[in-house]
Amino acid sequence: MVMLSKLRITPRICSTNGWHRLAYGNPLCTIVKSQPSPGPGPGPESPELPAWVKFSDNPIPPNAVSDDDFVIPSLAHWVDTHMLSAKPIFATQTLNKNKLDHVEAISKILKESYSSAELVAPALDGHGFQISNSFVDQVLKRFSNDWITAFGFFEWAKSQTGYTHSSQQYNLMVDILGKSKKFDLVWELVEEMAQIEGYVTLDTMVRVMRRLAKARKHQDAIEAFRRMGEFGVKKDTAGLNAIVDALVKGDSVEHAHNVLLEFKSSIPLNSHSFNVLMHGWCKARNFDKARKVMEDMKEHGFSPDVFSYTTFIEAYCHEKDFRKVDEVLEEMRGNGCTPNAVTYTIVMLALGKAGQLKEALEVYEKMKNDGCAPDTPFYSSMIFILGKAGRLNDACQVFEDMPKQGVVPDVMTYNTMISTACAHSREETALRLLKEMEDGSCKPNVETYHPLLKMCCRKKRMKVLKFLLDHMLKSNISLDVGTYSLLVHGLCNSGKLEHACSFFEEMVLQGLIPKRNTLKLLVENLESKSMLKEKEHVEKLMERIS
Repeated sequence: MVMLSKLRITPRICSTNGWHRLAYGNPLCTIVKSQPSPGPGPGPESPELPAWVKFSDNPIPPNAVSDDDFVIPSLAHWVDTHMLSAKPIFATQTLNKNKLDHVEAISKILKESYSSAELVAPALDGHGFQISNSFVDQVLKRFSNDWITAFGFFEWAKSQTGYTHSSQQYNLMVDILGKSKKFDLVWELVEEMAQIEGYVTLDTMVRVMRRLAKARKHQDAIEAFRRMGEFGVKKDTAGLNAIVDALVKGDSVEHAHNVLLEFKSSIPLNSHSFNVLMHGWCKARNFDKARKVMEDMKEHGFSPDVFSYTTFIEAYCHEKDFRKVDEVLEEMRGNGCTPNAVTYTIVMLALGKAGQLKEALEVYEKMKNDGCAPDTPFYSSMIFILGKAGRLNDACQVFEDMPKQGVVPDVMTYNTMISTACAHSREETALRLLKEMEDGSCKPNVETYHPLLKMCCRKKRMKVLKFLLDHMLKSNISLDVGTYSLLVHGLCNSGKLEHACSFFEEMVLQGLIPKRNTLKLLVENLESKSMLKEKEHVEKLMERIS
């Protein structure tokens, strides 16, 4: 590959340098205009950059009112067109269903704060919404981090004449409630599903077990596996592997080990059973027990595969023990097991994070010698390490080269490119990448927006921030605790305390628990600005969840 060959000799290139509640109805919101932040603009890009990256990323023009309303001129039409369809609907306004899509219209109502799920139905009655399974899917995904609103909507939809939830909608709701640790409601829903033949499946029980394990309710997760038969779900190898995997991801490999011991005499094991447990011990850095699992695997007639060896390689990479990494690579080749793209991606990424960029880029040659073609995650990881090393131009070259190599960028690739552009203050480049995703078939996720939101907070781009939040809603992406925390921290650091308070309030009213450092930062900033009324309001909000 010519492009990758160039990377080894290219010198290092140093780069220079909805929110509905803020719009209306929030007593804390008093939008204030800020002064443009000083600072030099970025230097010119080198000629090898692809055409779509060659934007000026200009500083604010002298006649701009403030950072708050500034939008890069070349993107203004996209932003303004989007915002025209995102105007707030007040409670007294009648929905014009000829002009508003039903999903958008119902979302406007649901974005109000509800103290209980029972209050959602009265707000939705009388509007004549046309309910379907796909409609419910979209709404539940939009409010997947707001369990009160999601559950209220779910119950209301269930009561509508001519509509019946499919098992998919029930599973979505089980996952939403489990994520919010509302396990009493989870079990009520599963019991309800059990009354409908075929609704409770392994997928349902896996969602329950994973959420319980993630909440550190390890014994409850195991009990859910034991109870699967009560709901018509067979306890087989797939189910056993699922509970072991859930416990490993829930940081309890000990429980996972005990479950395998308990059921191995009644449920057949396969190679994946051993690999998952091996991964758990490697994750816990107990390499002796991981090796013991590998020996047990052989005794049961299964040969260690690429997954087995890559598990050890990943753990040693986390330890930055590259001597051990090489030993395992040699061992697996000696046993006739060739590393795959995942193996090479893990090694390259670890070397890049450790600052060994030259060695990281050399991984491609080793990969080529093994006859292994780079895939999308490999390219995404290469873009990440190049961006981290300050080589933005080279990262862009890799991105541009992907289609030529027959590799299609995915959401991770775009997220990495957007994050890299934001880290280098390439505001226009980052936003154009988001637009490229919108124009193509690559759906963004919550991680797509995080670097963009951070950048808007840092640059005080309040209009663009509002646009991004509305864009998230229309992409059926729900704000989680991490996103709210990011916004509160970023707005506090930019002096936008009214906005920070607004997002903090919204987070609490949705039943999300703020992180302690988020609360501490907000209170300290309010105290320093003598905003005692707002500080008192924040403290009262915390009393709701204490």
